[in-house]
Amino acid sequence: MDIKANLENVKKTFVNPNCLLVAVSKTKPIADLKAAYATGIRDFGENKVQELQDKHPELPEDIRWHMIGHLQRNKVKYIAPYVYLIHGVDSFKLLKEINKQGAKIDRVISVLLQIHIAEEESKFGFDKAELESMFKDDHFKALTHVKIKGLMGMATFTQDQNQVRKEFKSLKGLFEELKQQELPDFVKMEELSMGMSGDYLIAQEEGSTMVRIGSAIFGARDYNH
Repeated sequence: MDIKANLENVKKTFVNPNCLLVAVSKTKPIADLKAAYATGIRDFGENKVQELQDKHPELPEDIRWHMIGHLQRNKVKYIAPYVYLIHGVDSFKLLKEINKQGAKIDRVISVLLQIHIAEEESKFGFDKAELESMFKDDHFKALTHVKIKGLMGMATFTQDQNQVRKEFKSLKGLFEELKQQELPDFVKMEELSMGMSGDYLIAQEEGSTMVRIGSAIFGARDYNH
């Protein structure tokens, strides 16, 4: 596995060279992460808290850890001290827990709000009405230890590129709409995280600022390590 060559090949295909590449390192051994780090990658995405906890002390301190999986509220405290960005905040309850854990250690934790854009029921996230309702809630406005940096969404897992494009386009539309609204100071629409190994080019064409790529860099997932 030539991780350096894979990374170069992926970056060559980028439509937007300013789009941040988050290397999805879930299930991958430390050696693979070090190989990617050696090429200049500093943003790594993990989807399980336990695995993130295991890897964090083994790797350089300047790595920016992205929690990209579905995060349970009772696990937030374990990553609160060092996580760089939590991608999948899909409920107000989770956001309040992140705020609570941030307050305990006096750290403002950056997050993205996950929007449900896929036609699959299995995907998590807010819909537009839930988002607007939360933004008006006084309890939301009182949050002190979170910074909402933008939105995240996952398209339907399908070969139909038109459908994927339509879903990304809808998320970009919401992102631009929110940019025009007066929101609390801790809410900034700066990042739009959409696109993975299979659809990152479409995502970039539709305005993604951040893509999560695993198998195109590290090869297929290894669940037996």
